[in-house]
Parts: sequence; structure tokens; C-alpha cells
Amino acid sequence: MSELLDQRRYLIPFRTSLLPQIFTDTLVIGAGAAGLRAAITAGRTRDVIVLAKSPSAVSNTSWAQGGIAIPAGDDDSVDSHVSDTLIAGAGLCDDPAVRLIIGNAKACLDDLIRLGARFDRNERGEIALGREAAHEHSRIVHANGDATGAEIIRTLEDAARQAPRVRRFDDCYAIDLLTATDRPGSPVLGAITMHPRHGLQIIRARHTVLATGGAGAVYRETSNPRSATADGVAMAYRAGAHIADMAFIQFHPTTLYIAGAPRALISEAVRGAGALLIDQGGHRFMPDYDDRAELASRDIVSRTIVQHIASRGGTHVFLDARGIDRFSDRFPSIAAKLAEFGIDPASDLIPVNPAAHYAVGGVHTDLTGQTSVEGLYAVGEVASIGLHGANRLASNSLLESLVMGHLAGERIGSSNGAGAEAAISVPVVSDIRPSDRGELDIADVLSSLRSAMWRNVGVERTGARLDDAMDMIDFWARYTLDKIFDEPTGWQAQNSLLVASLITRSSQWRQESRGCLWRQDHPAPSDEYLVHDCWRRGSTEPKLIPVSGQRVQTPTALTPQST
Repeated sequence: MSELLDQRRYLIPFRTSLLPQIFTDTLVIGAGAAGLRAAITAGRTRDVIVLAKSPSAVSNTSWAQGGIAIPAGDDDSVDSHVSDTLIAGAGLCDDPAVRLIIGNAKACLDDLIRLGARFDRNERGEIALGREAAHEHSRIVHANGDATGAEIIRTLEDAARQAPRVRRFDDCYAIDLLTATDRPGSPVLGAITMHPRHGLQIIRARHTVLATGGAGAVYRETSNPRSATADGVAMAYRAGAHIADMAFIQFHPTTLYIAGAPRALISEAVRGAGALLIDQGGHRFMPDYDDRAELASRDIVSRTIVQHIASRGGTHVFLDARGIDRFSDRFPSIAAKLAEFGIDPASDLIPVNPAAHYAVGGVHTDLTGQTSVEGLYAVGEVASIGLHGANRLASNSLLESLVMGHLAGERIGSSNGAGAEAAISVPVVSDIRPSDRGELDIADVLSSLRSAMWRNVGVERTGARLDDAMDMIDFWARYTLDKIFDEPTGWQAQNSLLVASLITRSSQWRQESRGCLWRQDHPAPSDEYLVHDCWRRGSTEPKLIPVSGQRVQTPTALTPQST
């Protein structure tokens, strides 16, 4: 891993004494479900500023078609939901985190309803519960069929607007977290930001919450918006926080495959409603590989599709939803997207392929969202609390964002902040010398990086391909990380290179297959790796943190049951 990737503290030169400064108690970076939930709760007793770099309509939350997993059915229980989560997590779930989040699921739903969220109901007027892959029971709560994320954002944005102590700064990009010194682990004092109208600004805060979402835009094939550039993980790493389990990138099995078009998610719920996966010869192949067929966990389905295409040829498979009654009523957003390409799911097959979907790893936190660095919290997809282990169970992510956002907000609200006034006033200087190396085209670097990550650090990986990926990342970093940019495209490219290197380095270290990590050269799980690998700036080896509580191991090898 290049020295620039591992040692550079800030992306731009600055002196805080020469820049406009804003003071607040709590700074929330990110305006998705986790960030807004944290802001609303902290805002009961604290002054809060929420930064949104992109419109809410292009956040990972808004794009979420799946629902919220809530053990609310008569035949369901918290213990059953916990068991499903532990099985999906393949031995790396932290039991206290799983029980904390799932134990708060019903209260989370009740709170959203109190705030005005409108969820789908059955003919008796009860909350309708759907089924998704790897869930033993129907426990998925949806809104408007396949627009749950958009309804959650609408609800939380309304609540945040009504909170008198919460302010929102739109189109405001957080470049870096401020720390008192450049040493890893120095307390976080806020962030340096860029606004298109106000320019560079320093926002000083006693408490800073990262809620920046995922890393899908590091890959060529992704269900995420292109704003999902893993900025939060990169900022936290430069600030000296521990970054955990980055090898585990979950690939969604079914994204719409239209050549030249961005990949659009075809929700897990479509398979839960009865859609089947067939190959280009018309054969339904999932039962050949797993007894659960289309309802196997996402890692199994994604890997099966990749391996089936490799053995049979072609570029994609098909989702057959022709047997689903009233598809357009049940999945209106998906139906509208399909209609853009002339596909009618009532009569046509839907071309699909896997794509990078969810970053399981992230900034390591405790059960209140506190990171290893004083003054810094992380919630939602950017964080790694131990809920998902090695593979996220479908629809647990919105639940985690809402519960952990609330708990982090409560922790902040109960903090006395003693001595913080003096600490956040510490002057900070970033002195970066101009580069004398040649320049690379940033758009070309990003395109090449995404292609290399998809080929070498995708659904299937080997040591040789991971080594090739790291060599390429190091080369691009030498000519990109040493540059000083003055706009978000350049900073996002630098962040993407750093996070790509962390994903690759973690994958190199973890010489096993587990959950959503598949190493062709190490196809079996190993007890040696029943730990969280945590990486920190300046360290060449990971800190290994034991898994807490009950561990459940599931096989990851694919064995066809028939030809």
C-alpha cells in the first residue's frame, strides 16, 4: 500500500485561523436515515448542523426499495430474527449488537409511525409483512410497495424541519475531519467543508457524527448512486479511527442489466413474491445449487449467478416475474423503471446481474456509535458495529440506521461536553507541498479504478488478482493522492482510491471464504479468521478484535445438487 495512501492526513492545505468558522455542539455529516435520526434525537437538547452533499433523492436511503426488518408477526419473535441474522453473518456477528438492534426494532417502527410514516397495510388495516431471502418469517415492513426508503426520508426530513435546534446545510461537502494533532487517534474537533457559494468553511463541533453511507461507487457495477464514494470511511481513516471488516462487500444478485445504462435495483422482495431466476436457455438453475433456491442468502445467489454464467456463457441471467399478480401495483417504482426500457414484467423476462450493493464493513464503533477516536461517532452503512458480521441479512440495514442513529443521538444528548469549548478552538494547520509529478485524468482514473475493482475485488477473488488490484491502486495513487484539488470530483477520487485500497488490503489478509467474501484460492472458512480485522492509518497490520457472544458458522462453498 503506497505511503501516500497510508500517511497523508488532509486532502488540502489550510489554516483554520484564516477561514470562516461556525460553532455548534453536534455536526452530522450525511442526511440519510442514520444522519437524520441522529440529528433529530440529539437536537432535543443540542444545537445540530446536518451536512448534505447531495439532494436527498439520490441518497442510499432514498434508493432503498427493500423495507425494514421488524419481528412483528404472530408467528415471529426477536429470537428468530436474531437467529436469521447470525446465520447470514457466518460467524462474525457480535451477538450484543444483534440483540440490541433487533430488540429495538418494534420501538423503531412505532416511533416512525408517530412521526407520520405511512407503511403498507393489509386488508385488516394491520402493517403488512413481506418475506425476503434468508428470513424464516414474513417480517419486512414496506412503504408504497418498493419505495420504503423514500418514505423514511420524507418522514425524517419533516421531523428535522420541525426541530428548532437542527439546521441543515445543503450542497455542503465535508472534505476532512479536523483533529487537534496529526497523530492517529487525536480528538475530532469538527470538519473542514466546501460550499459552492460560501467556499471553504470550518465547522467546529464537540461531537461529530459520520453518516455518509456506503462505497458502491468504487465499483463499476453498483446499485448505489454515484454519490456513494465512501467519503466517511476515508475521512475517518485519515483521522486515525479503526476501520473494520472492509473485505465484506455485499453484492445484490438482481440489478437490471441493460447495456450502457446504470444498474437499477430489482428488490429482494420481487423474489420473495415468487419471481424465479432462469438462464438464457430457460432453465431455472437456483434449485441446482441451494435448497432455498431464489430465497438463499444474497452471497449464495450472487455467486451462483456468476458461476452459472461462467459455465454456460452469456453476460446475464433473467428474472421471471410473470407469475406475480399485479406486479405494477406491488412494485410501482420498479415497474416504472422497467417501462423506460420497454420491459413489461407481466409478459417479459427481466435481464439481471449482480452488482455491488452494501458495504458491510466500515468505521468500527461501540454500541452507541462511538468510534475509537474521541468526539467521533459513526452510524448507518459507514459504520461497523457487528450487526451484519460477514454478510448482511436483507432489510436489516434500514433498521440499523434508525436504531443506531437514535442511540448515538441519545449518547450525545447525555454527554456533558466538559472542556469541549476549549478543545474545539484549537488551531489546525495543514501544510501540503505542491506535487511535481505528472497529472492523470481524474475521470479516467475513476473509470479504471471501478473496472479494476469489479474484475479483481468483485464477487470472486484470488490472491493474484488482489495483488494486481493493489498494484494498480498504488500506481494511480502516486499521481492522484499527491495533487491538491479544489472541487468534490477530485476529493471523491482520492477517497475512492483510499477505500478501494482498504477493501483490497482486508481481502488480501483474510485468506478464507466467509459470508459475502469468496476467495477462489481459499474456498473454505477458517477459525483463524473468526475476528474483526481493524485497520488504522500508520499501521501495516490489522488490530484483531474477537467476535462478541454467540457465533454461528455456515458453509460458503457451492455444491450443485444436480447437473
